[in-house]
Amino acid sequence: MNTPKPIPTPLTVTGLNVHESVGHAIVRALKRHGVECTFGQSLPTMFQLSAEAGGIKQIVYRTENAGGYMADAYARLTGKPGIVTAQNGPAAALLVAPLAEALKASIPVIALVQDVSRLQTDKNAFQDLDHIGMFSAVSKWVRRVNEPSRVDDYIDQAFTMACSGRPGPVVLLFPSDLLTEPLVPSTRTACLGQYPLDPTVASPDAVRHAAELLAKAERPLVIAGGGVHLSHGHAALTRLMDEGHLPVATTVMGKGTVDERHALAVGVVGYFMGPNGATRYQRKLVTEADVILLVGNRTNQNGTDSWQLYPKNAHYIHLDIDGTEVGRNYEATRLVGDAGLTLDALAEALGKLDLAKRRAQRPALEANIQAARDAYLKESAPMRLSAQAPIRPERVMHELQKRLTGDTVMVADASYSSIWISNCLTSVKSGMRFITPRGLAGLGWGFPMALGAKVARPQSEVYCLAGDGGFGHVWSELETARRMGLKVTLIVLNNGILGYQKHAENVKFGTHTSAVDFYPVDHAAIARNCGCNGIRVTDPEQLNQALDAARASDVTTLIEVMTDENAFPPITAYTAALEA
Repeated sequence: MNTPKPIPTPLTVTGLNVHESVGHAIVRALKRHGVECTFGQSLPTMFQLSAEAGGIKQIVYRTENAGGYMADAYARLTGKPGIVTAQNGPAAALLVAPLAEALKASIPVIALVQDVSRLQTDKNAFQDLDHIGMFSAVSKWVRRVNEPSRVDDYIDQAFTMACSGRPGPVVLLFPSDLLTEPLVPSTRTACLGQYPLDPTVASPDAVRHAAELLAKAERPLVIAGGGVHLSHGHAALTRLMDEGHLPVATTVMGKGTVDERHALAVGVVGYFMGPNGATRYQRKLVTEADVILLVGNRTNQNGTDSWQLYPKNAHYIHLDIDGTEVGRNYEATRLVGDAGLTLDALAEALGKLDLAKRRAQRPALEANIQAARDAYLKESAPMRLSAQAPIRPERVMHELQKRLTGDTVMVADASYSSIWISNCLTSVKSGMRFITPRGLAGLGWGFPMALGAKVARPQSEVYCLAGDGGFGHVWSELETARRMGLKVTLIVLNNGILGYQKHAENVKFGTHTSAVDFYPVDHAAIARNCGCNGIRVTDPEQLNQALDAARASDVTTLIEVMTDENAFPPITAYTAALEA
């Protein structure tokens, strides 16, 4: 007598019943490119089931936008594109913001998005949407795969587009019915899963001309942006600084490209050089420079203090992988190529020239930089060492600095948090990473980025700084941290307000809207109820104990620091009128 097959129910688990499918083909292609994990939430299901069976780990997010930021930070730290997956419709729409950040910040992220079945397109199918139209504005390239035989072709194109030239996000759409069709074997063997892919060096003639300009300059300056990190060019930048006797400043995204304790390291220059600014007394190095080398620097609004900081009469040399960025805001001698390779070539060219002027100026230059640092430390001491409660953010940064090593990864949310870490913390190694969402600077992106950073660097200590306003966007990812076993130290500065918004409105309009003040929230309790540690700090003397507890824990710890709502970073626009 034959035993009847059990009738499937939502609770029946019989094992994967689809084999050698297009989903499996995608997994094999990704593994060929070195992919070890994706950031997803089950969908596309056929792909994720195949991936988990095939050894690709799924780092599970709670919201798609958070998953996109995790993939972004993972890419920044590994030199490999981050892979994020999502369903069609509203889930796909939540990827728009993180892909836009990746596009503006030049981060290679590959989004694999499930689409409706091919025969249901334009029939008002469930969650059908014009995904190509939606993603076109926030990606380098977007395609819909419709044939099993083209899967490997399109995946290779996706990696090539994401990782070559100026890196950036790409999107592949897979109709749900395609994913379960039988795979078509591929003969492709290339591994394209790293960036920069096919790096090139700027033309030798342009490099020689740039070297001559720097050698002859009276007051040269290098301002390095995030493109140096993307090209893994920090060693080449340090070489140029040392051998060329050149002072090096950075943008926020370029922070960490040099050891900021180096005698020629200026620090971060841009829109926060007011009172208590770490580079406040370095301003003349920028404004009086006669030759400025910009490296991987978008010359954007914040980095140039609304295009008012950089001198109008300087001669600019602009090195970037993207020729359309060169000279965008400042007419420049053009160096189009990979930052690291071209910086090495520039150092070689400088070494063949007479650098007597550079060597002669170096001792006085180093003395001036050190004097400016000392002036900042003296001016900021009352804030950095403050014993007041509510607590000054500068005191939090002062205690955190003591714990940083060259392998520490420091992540910040947008808004004030990015400024606090950029201004108050010191890079202690060339190549140290400070991850900030400066492409579009959206609130709430810091904590998911910290989780992605921990996936990328499991052996490193990862700290994240966020305000209570930004962190309110992503509370749910505390459960992600606990479930996925990702330990980070999350410091939430709770001042009970949307700080940047409130203060900027006061400066610009003389008052603020009703939206900027919050109802009191116990963030530490939220963390504890998600299985993480939660500590509330109300006295600065408790900071070290809380940081010690976080380091000793094997799970994520949220340290909620009750901070002064009247504290604000040294944004030049806030105090320019007072200093005029």
